[in-house]
Amino acid sequence: MAVTLAEVAAACNVSTSTVSRALTDPEKVNAETRTRIERVARQLGYAPSRAGRSLVSGRTDTVGLVVPDIANPFFPPIIKSVQARARDKRYAVLIADTDEHVADELELARGLSRQVDGLILASPRTAPADLTRLAQQLPVVFVNREVEGAGSVVIDENEGMQEAVEHLISLGHRRITYLSGPRRSWSNQQRRDALAAACAANDVELRELGPFEPQIQAGMRAADLLQSSEVAAAIAYDDLIALGVMSRLTERGMQVGNEISVIGIDDSPLSTVTHPMLTSIHVPAAELGSAAVDLLLDHLRDPDLTPQTVKLETRLVIRGSTGVAPTNLH
Repeated sequence: MAVTLAEVAAACNVSTSTVSRALTDPEKVNAETRTRIERVARQLGYAPSRAGRSLVSGRTDTVGLVVPDIANPFFPPIIKSVQARARDKRYAVLIADTDEHVADELELARGLSRQVDGLILASPRTAPADLTRLAQQLPVVFVNREVEGAGSVVIDENEGMQEAVEHLISLGHRRITYLSGPRRSWSNQQRRDALAAACAANDVELRELGPFEPQIQAGMRAADLLQSSEVAAAIAYDDLIALGVMSRLTERGMQVGNEISVIGIDDSPLSTVTHPMLTSIHVPAAELGSAAVDLLLDHLRDPDLTPQTVKLETRLVIRGSTGVAPTNLH
């Protein structure tokens, strides 16, 4: 049998309402009394009912998280960090996956919003005006997407991309191909712009192929186009595309890292299980999730706070998939 609020109250020799306030609105209870109630509740194994607290406070103590693809290795670290930070703050997390269907993002977000206190949307591709309207209707924080009038946690692509270009230059490469991501992806545009700026600053020729979906199969298709482009260095929108490129080129007898250099973005766990291991731009995915929870809970505590944008830095992690440019092809 679950321990009740009344049993905790009897053990503490206080009223049930005092116990309820101590556990749900502690500032309204004397510190000594509150400490005693919390200690007894722990000793008895009392677990407060989330549904009961919701009826009293009007809150669910739950946040929602919408991701494009739970199977994409970029998102599990975000999901885990959101859950960990929310748990530390005594919040539960409900997760929804759009399965890369952009048209479902708003519908899923609005449906989830009826069950939670606030939302975190990771890498949404919905039109900016629709996301701004959503932020005006409910508490929401965006991850990997900057939205006017809303809290956001985004990646500063410039440092990592500059390091990637300088690394390829040091290996003798003077032409780079960008394997672009989804056409409606905000982060794809940021990565393209950062790469273009780095190439222009270093007098490097930039070409582009795509768009490609963030999937290994799409990377295999990209490899077919890349092989005929006479460019010996490529930077992919993400690790999945890069891994697909490496797989197809290896299948065709090419030596990645010797005949052609490939760089991914995300530094996902998969980048270290290939041969050669994938050179990749590290994105602090776990920090994205925890920062998003902090922004959302700040907004829930004070809806009048000015929305903030948190920017996290990237860096290049060099492994075996990059090497000296072939003398006949730079």
